Parts: sequence; structure tokens; C-alpha cells
Amino acid sequence: MRKYLVYILLYCICAGITGCSSSRKIVYLQDIEPGISMMVQEPKPIRFDKGDKLKIVVHSRDGEVAKVFNILDNSGQGNGYHSTYVVDDNGCVDMPVLGLIKVAGLTRQEAINEIKYRLLESRMLKDPVITITYEGMGYSMLGEVGSPGRKSISRDRITLLEAIAESGDLTIDGRRDNILVLRTENGKQVPYRVDILDTQSLYSSPVYYLQQNDIVYVEPNERKANTSSANGNTLLTPGFWMTATSFVISLVLLVTK
Repeated sequence: MRKYLVYILLYCICAGITGCSSSRKIVYLQDIEPGISMMVQEPKPIRFDKGDKLKIVVHSRDGEVAKVFNILDNSGQGNGYHSTYVVDDNGCVDMPVLGLIKVAGLTRQEAINEIKYRLLESRMLKDPVITITYEGMGYSMLGEVGSPGRKSISRDRITLLEAIAESGDLTIDGRRDNILVLRTENGKQVPYRVDILDTQSLYSSPVYYLQQNDIVYVEPNERKANTSSANGNTLLTPGFWMTATSFVISLVLLVTK
């Protein structure tokens, strides 16, 4: 009888340990079922804002005239045109000849169309081709990700999942159910919480598509938080359970002698 009591106690302890470890939720989009299509919100492309840096270059068959609209590269590291502009506090870029052009709130294609219209209106170029690339624009990934830091934006739209992938995925200790995204809106920083274990929470979130200067923070789960604390030896740590198991076994063996 005493032997069975020992086994029962050991089973309960092991079940407790297993319960703690299995409670960690790590599988993304757990509620997705095979054969079911998911509704994805309309793509939200990057829109320029004050302080953004853009590289704007004008091309044309009349290369000599096109040079007038481009800024010469004087860095000594190239032989072309860098044409990098900073969107000013009024949301404008100041281009040669054309002057101030409002780009804040526009997508890359909309800004290209606006500059092309202004060039055609000036009648200096008949066949302008404009390219705009992002310069120094990005978002930040913090916390439990493989590669934290500031990440560059190279395309017109990027989803939260893509940003996580480009940051080396979440670590095993990162919470999937409470990812924090901080976004600046109308001069204020607004927090959003996203649960990427839940499909609806992710796809319906206003931050499913990231914007420039978003900050994404992945907090540690309870196990990581406890093991990194100064005390460390809490009910949720392996150290506690090993100590407790050893104590109970010793106590039972002592009683059953």
C-alpha cells in the first residue's frame, strides 16, 4: 500500500510539471482548419510621413534635362545621383525646379504620379520616368525575437508575420498571445495588442500591416520571466519542481521505512 502511495505522489508531481510545460502556447494560428478560407483585410501600403527619407530620381531619354531634377552625389562614393529628400514638417519635399511637392499621406505610386504630373506640366520633359525608393525608413523589433533591432522597409507593405519572419521568428520563450505594437498616430503613441495564436485577432488587427516607425515588442512568457528573476526559484521553474520532487520522495521513503 505504501509502495502505491509513493507512485501516486510521483505521478501527481510529474503531472504538475508536464502541465506547466504543456501550457506554453507556441503554435501560430491554432484555430485555422483545413479547407477553410480566411478573410484578409485590404492591403494598407506605406504612406509617407513627416521626417521620412525618400530617394527620388528622374529618368528620361533627354538625359541632360533630367539631370536638372536630380541631386548630384558629392559623397565621393559614387558617380551618379543620390537624390535623397527628407519630408519636411509641412509634409513636402523640395525638388529642383519643381519646388515644394506635398507627399505626406501619399503612397509611393501616388507620389510618383504627382511628381510626373508636375514634370509634364512644366513641359521640360515629355517622357519622365520617376523612381522612388525608401531611404532609412523602417520599424523596430524588440524582446523575444531571434534578431531584435531596427529593420529596413524595402517594399510598399509588410505584415506583422512577415516582420516576425525577417527578425528570425519568435524565440521559444516569447509570448504569442500578447504581442505589443506601438504606433504613432496624430502625434500620440497608440498601443495595440495582437494574439497570433488566434487567426481573427491577427487578421482583424489594425496593425496586421505595419507602418514605418512601428515598434513591435514580444514579451517573455512566465517561465522565462521567472527564470530570469533575481529569486528564480518559484513555483513555475524547473528548479522548484526538482527540489520539491526530491523532498517528497525523501519524505515518503522516510515514512514508509
